[in-house]
Amino acid sequence: MRQPEVAGRLATLALALVLAAPVARDAVSLVLSAAFLAEFLTDGALPALDALTPVPVRESLAPSVDRWRGAVPGLAPPLLLVHGLAPAGKDDPRLARAARLLARAGFEVVVPTLPGLTRGRLRPEDTAPVVAALETRPGPWAMLSVSIGAAPAFAAAADARVRDRVGVLLALGPHASAAETLRFWLTGAFDYGGASGRVPHDPALVRAFVDANADLVDDATRAALAAGDAARVERALAGLPTDVRALLEGLSPVRALPRVRARVILVHGYADPAVPYTESLRLAAARPARTTVILLHSVGHVEAAPGPIWRATREGVRLWLAVHTLRHPG
Repeated sequence: MRQPEVAGRLATLALALVLAAPVARDAVSLVLSAAFLAEFLTDGALPALDALTPVPVRESLAPSVDRWRGAVPGLAPPLLLVHGLAPAGKDDPRLARAARLLARAGFEVVVPTLPGLTRGRLRPEDTAPVVAALETRPGPWAMLSVSIGAAPAFAAAADARVRDRVGVLLALGPHASAAETLRFWLTGAFDYGGASGRVPHDPALVRAFVDANADLVDDATRAALAAGDAARVERALAGLPTDVRALLEGLSPVRALPRVRARVILVHGYADPAVPYTESLRLAAARPARTTVILLHSVGHVEAAPGPIWRATREGVRLWLAVHTLRHPG
């Protein structure tokens, strides 16, 4: 599959839909949604939004929070972008590129830095910057979380102080259970609802993750977790201290989702090497009402995956509809 070809098919489809749109503003929104998706899926190889829109304005709201705004206000609601593992936080190049694209697509994008996720240490405190951002205006907000950024995103969307401000939450490659995701990272194995499998993992990445969270376990457990041997990992996980188990529970979106009032869209690639697609199935089961799962072959973790153009075109329509849904969070 050539990414420009996929983007071209998506743009053609979007244009056909736009010609039937009864309202000019809706037509512009449709075009921008399709252009965003085309540029995102091709990793900038087809600069559709660059050709259609001016460079957005980036401004600092606080030392750890940025806002990106396009030239055409009112096309979309405020959007809170919640990052996953990103050493540079809001200044991470890939995150900044995503914020810039979303701003070009008409969103007013707010991007806070989550301190724990800059160090590979997801913690409950990472929810605070998300809640603080939601408190700055009544909404309705759209939220877009990336990877394990789902933990603070869902925790904030479930927080009684701000949950009524969130209209729609789209999670890209989210986890449901922190414990199950940890098991997957350490062993490569996943199993839920009759679907199971195993993917290879980089031992260096496993060791880096264990080292970043070394304070949670003793030396023997840390060595067992880093070993990569499935049996040793299982024994180490079974023997985790009570406080560590409680921490993992608190970092599991599956616990927060029943308290979330927003519409939820879970987008996951079948071949996701970082978080297995079964985690989206597990998450959706916690609150089936107003929760949509979109499983795709044409997406890896948070990037496009190779495959036949007919499949990418068909799945691109589903992604296009999901992106467009972010414009209507009420």
